Amino acid sequence: MIAAVLSPGLIGALIIAYFAMLIIVAWRTSKNADNSSFFLAGRKAPWILVAIGMIGTSISGVTFISIPGVVGAGGNNQAFSYLQLVMGNLFGYFIIATVLLPLYYRLQLTSIYTYLEKRLGYYAYKTGAAYFLISRTIGSSFRLFLAANVVDQFVTQPLGIPFWVTVVITIALIWVYTFKGGIATIIYTDTLQTIFLLSALVLSIFTISNSLGWNLGQMFGEISRSEYGRVFFFDSGFGDPNNFFKQFISGALIAIAMTGLDQDLMQKNLSCRNIKDAQKNMLTFTSIFLLVNILFLSLGAMLYLYAAKEGIQLPMNASGKLNSDLVYPTLALEHMSVATAICFMLGIIACTYASADSALTALTTSFCIDFLNFDKSSASEAKKERTRVWVHVGFSLVTLVQIIVFKLLNNDAVISSLFKIAGYTYGPLLGLFMFGLLSKRAVRDQWVVLICIIAPILTYAIDIYAEKWYGFKFGFLNIAVNGLLTMLGLWLISYRKTSTVLN
Repeated sequence: MIAAVLSPGLIGALIIAYFAMLIIVAWRTSKNADNSSFFLAGRKAPWILVAIGMIGTSISGVTFISIPGVVGAGGNNQAFSYLQLVMGNLFGYFIIATVLLPLYYRLQLTSIYTYLEKRLGYYAYKTGAAYFLISRTIGSSFRLFLAANVVDQFVTQPLGIPFWVTVVITIALIWVYTFKGGIATIIYTDTLQTIFLLSALVLSIFTISNSLGWNLGQMFGEISRSEYGRVFFFDSGFGDPNNFFKQFISGALIAIAMTGLDQDLMQKNLSCRNIKDAQKNMLTFTSIFLLVNILFLSLGAMLYLYAAKEGIQLPMNASGKLNSDLVYPTLALEHMSVATAICFMLGIIACTYASADSALTALTTSFCIDFLNFDKSSASEAKKERTRVWVHVGFSLVTLVQIIVFKLLNNDAVISSLFKIAGYTYGPLLGLFMFGLLSKRAVRDQWVVLICIIAPILTYAIDIYAEKWYGFKFGFLNIAVNGLLTMLGLWLISYRKTSTVLN
């Protein structure tokens, strides 16, 4: 097949048209916006739009590229084993809908971390909020870095535009359509971006299926009969990263920690009219999330089957091993139709910016509520709004600097390690919330910061030495170890309290 060639001008025109659409939506949805609109959309958001938009936020550019690639890579998440993790996610989302959301609504929270102050104390509250800020700034910068690299390689670099200019333009565009309306705008822009993402995914599958001469029934039949169709790994030992129980437990804890305890995704839920709408949103999102992941895994299997049929050499890294992250981009951009290449570009742009724009808004919200005490301040709304805009600018600049640093490092291993470190910070959040919910003990608040620093360090050490000495890889279970160590540390500094404790 003739390689698809998208000119820099065509890709650039697509991106310009895409952002123009988002800016028009932002202009329409941010009229008469105030702080209440920015933080929680006045608690009037339509739940169905929130559910659809959350898909785009949950699926980053990393997921869009990586999940199809791991299907045929062997090792972690081989074949459809990732679906076991997704099943765990579904259980976690059920816990969020039935336990965490009722708590957040009962307390009428804007930032979910204020629960920690009410339940455990001042330092627990600030520690939880700080860990969220660290996690999201590094994670969002990493995801935007991947998108900026794609734009740089296929658009701005051929035109002689430096990488830093690409990044400045990218972040400036995100800032323009989020700084005024915040969540009130993002609910609509993320819905549109999710539609683009899902369209790209479905069209990619349709195009490859046509190339292989399959209809829908044949497609699923061929995938299930192939070496890539295995879902359940019950017979493997617990040391196997694909073991069902290991994946399921990890998936549940990841969902609770990285969705239920994450201001970014919970802020959307808190923007619904009431708890019933929020729960309908969460359960609808869960159903769509399952379907989308099945489609991503199906796409992955089809990519490998397509490459085998066409005799295409798959991309390798410097050590001669398969580079699974480049399987989808390479096939889409070099070996398939122009339509498939366009779908891929729109898909990665949509999911990356849907994740980045809401993260920027959530970071601004958390900092304003948790560290600038907007909810307790007697300052005028106009002054708060000016401050909020500058905080939004500040986090945009922090993101810009981090992306430039990632580029200067020019080391995939180092950058991936930084991203992995950001994931460790969700463990203390899990431990703080679970201790608050599952016990009635009070803590010596001044020691909480130390506990939440030690727990991730110990988790990292345990992970390293467990693999070195026993060949056991914790993988996604790191978050469970991290959370348990945090809870143990909190119990050691806790004491009985006879007065009523908030749960």
